[in-house]
Amino acid sequence: MRPRSLDEVVGQTHLLRMGAPLRRLVEGGTATSVVLYGPPGTGKTTIAGLLAAVESRHFVALSALSSGVKELREVIEDARRRRDRHDEQTILFIDEVHRFSKTQQDALLGAVENRIVLLVAATTENPSFSVVAPLLSRSLVLQLQSLTEDEVRGLLHKAVADPRGLDGSVSISTEAMDALVRLAGGDARRALTALEASADGLADTGRSVIDLPAVERAITEAAVRYDRQGDQHHDVISAFIKSIRGSDVDAALHYLARMIVAGEDPRFIARRLMVHASEDVGLADPTALLAAVAAAHTVDMVGMQEARLALAQATVHLATAPKSNAVIGGMDEAISDVRAGAVGAVPAHLRYGRYAGARELGNAIGYRYPHAAPDGVLEQQYPPDDLVGKDYYRPTRHGAERVLHDHLPGLRSTIRGAKS
Repeated sequence: MRPRSLDEVVGQTHLLRMGAPLRRLVEGGTATSVVLYGPPGTGKTTIAGLLAAVESRHFVALSALSSGVKELREVIEDARRRRDRHDEQTILFIDEVHRFSKTQQDALLGAVENRIVLLVAATTENPSFSVVAPLLSRSLVLQLQSLTEDEVRGLLHKAVADPRGLDGSVSISTEAMDALVRLAGGDARRALTALEASADGLADTGRSVIDLPAVERAITEAAVRYDRQGDQHHDVISAFIKSIRGSDVDAALHYLARMIVAGEDPRFIARRLMVHASEDVGLADPTALLAAVAAAHTVDMVGMQEARLALAQATVHLATAPKSNAVIGGMDEAISDVRAGAVGAVPAHLRYGRYAGARELGNAIGYRYPHAAPDGVLEQQYPPDDLVGKDYYRPTRHGAERVLHDHLPGLRSTIRGAKS
């Protein structure tokens, strides 16, 4: 079912419309190196195959899994000869280019810049993380998208009827089709593989209808697209934290499940929960950090899979908690002031005074002990002179922080007295 022409390609309409760079490249109308970046099963290898059919161009395919600098240099030298002797252009397709080392990628630079080869590189990882900057700057980066459910559904219907597919030998129920579309996750290759496995499962039964049980027998679990070293790792954890921050507990549990099923390090998840507890919940719920720390201890002491429940419990706690960024806001502002030079002298009465000669320097003289006051609070200068009256912590009225919001003005007024 691999497409034999651009018109048979499913999806990627943003790259294959008339006049688009990729269509012009396939049809021989442009000479630009490209990096094809996208999830599995979106057409990267198919597009490379279509490039191989372009007349007047020599096509060479290498895999980063099995090729090294030696093979690259041989291809480049052959491409140079073809260009000089026969005015023939070479298209070099490199699959899994993110698996090339920096040295291997650097070996391509001269040939790509001088157009000895037109590079077509395919990667499932964000090239910003996996491809060296000089190579990226010499190439057009084209992002392929996962197929939509309708596109996958259309592909499966075609595969059932097409002579290159099942040639109408079976039919498929609506429930089974829905299951295959869901299991594919936008991956055309996975959709076709699942369809074929489901059809093969009918061979010994004498039946000709792929129903939901047939699909369930053939396919046990949808593949989770997630790379712990690439952009999926960053995207999913980012969505996880932003869902918690936005108080969408259901979305947060979804992203947590994706990380767990994909094998993400649970200690990493626990660390992010602890950071989030202070950063986005803060004192609006003082128990949030305790819940996150408890989840981290559970991960260390119990391990997976049982610790997934503690991670889920902490996720639910943080997602449903009232939110405040007053703690991080105050801390960041204080750090900014210190870095800008606001580091005046510590007031003399606050300095350490328990060493010989300290009192002669004025250290600790005049310090007032708060517990001697009836309310445990008294007027006294604590910050350096230049920061008297500076407010860093500004509590919200969210959750438990409401108490601090109402209490803090009076507290500051007592401490600062007439200087407030």
